[in-house]
Amino acid sequence: MKDVKELTVPSDFPRETMPGAVTGVQPKLLARLIDGEYVAGMTDAELHERYVMCHDLVEQLVAYCRRKAAENGGWTHAQILERVRKGTLQKAREWQLSDNEVKWLLGQVPKQLDWLVSAP
Repeated sequence: MKDVKELTVPSDFPRETMPGAVTGVQPKLLARLIDGEYVAGMTDAELHERYVMCHDLVEQLVAYCRRKAAENGGWTHAQILERVRKGTLQKAREWQLSDNEVKWLLGQVPKQLDWLVSAP
């Protein structure tokens, strides 16, 4: 893996807003005061941290897929990716991934492997 400081967040990586809810009738904007400025959503540093985590997960899942393909010659790429999808969805909350981050990383795995698999 590259040094994490060298990783650049790609344009297709999800930019999440900070989740939250505030009661009341009037519309509200959720923001945090950071270094004297109000920030709505993630800072660049927080976004980079999320990307580094997801990038690492993609690398781990790619290695897993390659290992399973070598160990189980009868499994198709689609079967391996389906196992990865199910496992990732089960672990997503434990790993503190947003729905959009899960979608992004599950799209990255077949791209990294250069596996063309049709959608179910």
